[in-house]
Amino acid sequence: MRRLFAILAIVFSTYTHAEEQLTINTLQLQYHLATQAVIAAVSECTNRGYKVSAALTGRDGNLLAFTRHPLAGPHTIATSQKKAYTAASLQSSTGQQLQKERPDLNFAPGIILIQGALPISVAGRFYGGIAVAGADTLTDENCAKHGLGILTEALELAD
Repeated sequence: MRRLFAILAIVFSTYTHAEEQLTINTLQLQYHLATQAVIAAVSECTNRGYKVSAALTGRDGNLLAFTRHPLAGPHTIATSQKKAYTAASLQSSTGQQLQKERPDLNFAPGIILIQGALPISVAGRFYGGIAVAGADTLTDENCAKHGLGILTEALELAD
């Protein structure tokens, strides 16, 4: 029994090096910046004549900010959140994912492959996803780009 404990001690001590980082630091967007981005996205679509919802998730897929036009359809709430989750989870736009044949994603929980979501990646750092739902899919993506522009500008100035 002592021999077993000695072997386990050696195995675990060689696995963990003193120089090895034992934690991971991540960056999260502040709520006020995330809120500005979704407001900008909805405002852009409203100016184009569409009633939409916009959602922004962190890199973990959890909702950070959400807003909607008061007359946006109720389906746009869940759709925008799922789109943003998908962009955060896959770290790419939903439009790009549509161009790939990914039948495995048809059964992935929470994933929705509808154009209109973008990953939030600035200066080599990944933050999450932003999405719009309620217009045609190309307009959804363009409005999401408007919100992403707010984030990119603020984050580049901060660096």
